[in-house]
Order: sequence, then structure tokens, then C-alpha cells
Amino acid sequence: MIFNNLSATNFEYSEYFYNAEFEDLLTKIVGCYYLMLEDNVTLANDENSIRDVLLLQYLKNNEIRNKMGLISYLFDREVPEDASVGRTDIKIQTVNTFLDAQAYYIIECKRLDSNNLNGTTGLNAKYIENGICRFTTKAYSTHYKINGMIGFVVQPLDIAANIGSINQLLQNSYRTANTTKILSTRVLRTDFNYSYCSAHNEVVIYHLMLDFSKNIAA
Repeated sequence: MIFNNLSATNFEYSEYFYNAEFEDLLTKIVGCYYLMLEDNVTLANDENSIRDVLLLQYLKNNEIRNKMGLISYLFDREVPEDASVGRTDIKIQTVNTFLDAQAYYIIECKRLDSNNLNGTTGLNAKYIENGICRFTTKAYSTHYKINGMIGFVVQPLDIAANIGSINQLLQNSYRTANTTKILSTRVLRTDFNYSYCSAHNEVVIYHLMLDFSKNIAA
């Protein structure tokens, strides 16, 4: 049937299509982040709790989905994967998932604070060990070879300087990350300064650093 050939993977520049699709999605997640700041949400200092507020109250909120243009995306949390041992923080399905059950994006969420920025026991190290490396070691699938991470900043932190600390750890302490391009600025929205992109052999990871340091409950 003709319809079997409509998947974007059949076109010459499908890689660029999926990059653009994922970047569009990330800009809308940033939009939800700004709504959270406007709403002055109070958050527990807990990765899953912060993710759940973002996911359940914003990304899966039908009014916000329509407002932000998110109706083409379906979001699920803590989903076990069929083809790997991973249990993803956020699984994102698009219309292409209905053509290929493995065609989805993954976003992994991690907290970041100002403690032990350059050490292998701080949250920067956990961001790499339990985040980036889950993609590079195939604990998580990477159907499009594109996935994402969100850093929830829970203490006052110079985010730009901290990217340097994460990159230093990647280069010096985490060879299993297979880093071929360190975290580098990737502008997704002109009103948001903390989006980055890194490459790990064939895997590309986008990074959003969302500053919730003023929203964490005492």
C-alpha cells in the first residue's frame, strides 16, 4: 500500500526532520517551565516530584497542551521499555509511534545543585552516570539517535559555569559516555539561555537546564 511509505524515515533528510521535531518539542517544554515560574509553584527537592508537576500539571494538561501546541505529543512517565532494561522518566510518542512502536523520544530528568561540582560523587556526576550514560550504554533505546535530558536546578547555581564542570567530568572521568562533542550551547528560544546539545558517538542528547532554585520548599 502507498501509505506504508509515508514515514519520514523514508526521506533523504529524515535526520534533520527529527532534529527539528525534537527541538520544537523542547521549546514547548521551556514554555511550560515559564508557566510554572509564573504560577510560582512550590516543589519538593525530589527529582520525581518535580518531574510529576511538570508532566501531570502542564505537559498532560489539556488546556495547556492546546495553548502550547502540544496536542501532537503523548507523554508518559516511568515507562518500562520493551527493547531495553530502562525505565524512562518521560516517554514521548508522536504520530510516527503508530507506524513504528519503537519510534519515540525519551527525556531523562536529574536534579543539580551547587555541591561537589567537579567530583565523582556530586549531582553533576549523577547527571552523567545515571543520565547521559543510560543513552550511551543503551540502557535506554535511542530510535532516532536523538533524546533529551532536563536538569532541575534546585539550589542557586551559575548554570553556564556548571556546564563547564559537567564537560570536565565527561572528558576526564566518564569515558563510557563516548563523548564526541561536549555540551555546547544550542539556542532553541531567544528568551531562554540554558539549552545545550552534546554528541556521544552516534547519539545526540539535548539538555535543558531549568532553574527551580527559588521554588524548592524549605
